[in-house]
Amino acid sequence: MNILTIIGARPQFIKAAAVSRAIQEQPGITETIVHTGQHFDNNMSKVFFEDLNIPVPGFNLDIHSLNHGAMTGRMLEQLEELMLQKKPDVVLVYGDTNSTLAGALAASKLHIPVAHVEAGLRSFNMQMPEEINRILTDRVSRFLFCPTPEAINNLEKEGFAESGCHIVNTGDVMYDAALYYAEKARKPKHDIPAEFILATLHRAENTDDPGRLQSILEAFQHIAETLPVLLPLHPRTAKIIEQLKLKPGQGVHILPPQGYLQMIYLLRHCHMVMTDSGGLQKEACFFQKPCITLRTETEWVELTRAGVNKVAGFETQSILDAFDAFNKAGVQFPESLYGDGKASEKIIRYLKDFL
Repeated sequence: MNILTIIGARPQFIKAAAVSRAIQEQPGITETIVHTGQHFDNNMSKVFFEDLNIPVPGFNLDIHSLNHGAMTGRMLEQLEELMLQKKPDVVLVYGDTNSTLAGALAASKLHIPVAHVEAGLRSFNMQMPEEINRILTDRVSRFLFCPTPEAINNLEKEGFAESGCHIVNTGDVMYDAALYYAEKARKPKHDIPAEFILATLHRAENTDDPGRLQSILEAFQHIAETLPVLLPLHPRTAKIIEQLKLKPGQGVHILPPQGYLQMIYLLRHCHMVMTDSGGLQKEACFFQKPCITLRTETEWVELTRAGVNKVAGFETQSILDAFDAFNKAGVQFPESLYGDGKASEKIIRYLKDFL
């Protein structure tokens, strides 16, 4: 079986590290990795391949820094050429980026089966480009590998059970990665306080709205009066903050983007997580850290139901209220919500059985 794997963004590198390891353990399977170039900065890309021992991509399309339509269109064109050349048995895509959608569309138009890892997630916010990407990718995929029962329910409500595709609850490959790399964590090359809040901020709905961005940074500044806030910053977000001449404030320590092993270290040692990332919400739970989500919704509703994640939005006071609530009440973490740490093996065995 020949697998063509499409990746392009930081979270996909982490997921691919787990699944590629499972592929290597199965005889009779070859994998070609295509890096679209969507995340191209060394700190957002190259370091992940080196630290996580991901096989070197066979192709790098070097497509980045474009508007959504241009980026997706160029990826679609080049991926189609590659698929005609490589003739894979299945195309494997991850998550909800432009790379995901381009890979799924190119493969489906060539009648190559698409396997979508992290299928069935829904924020129900069609203003998010990621929501559009994940819905369309699910619709053209033959294999829908879901991380949670909630994701299965979403697909069944949308009629996927009658569409002839394979819907499988595998658990979450991010959990596989967290378990495997936890003991390999590396301390960042920066001064790290004994106690701190770990924050990230990158989604366009926050960074492209000056009012939202300022509101969130003001919350960080207030919280930093209690505990230092470490903010590994996406290059795009850093550029916007500089252009707007916003001041994160004393006690908010801006770091460059961190590799996965460094982020695992920060997760293991932080007091709490504040983020607009999807993946980091889960990773906080993996390491039993309460999480404040800097959005108005989350795909990971099981975390909010369990009381370990508070969706605070972008208003300063709402974020501060969530911070105070977590500090006043202890958090009880449930048994794993995301499988048994063997999702990657299940995905590869399933593909091997049905292709």
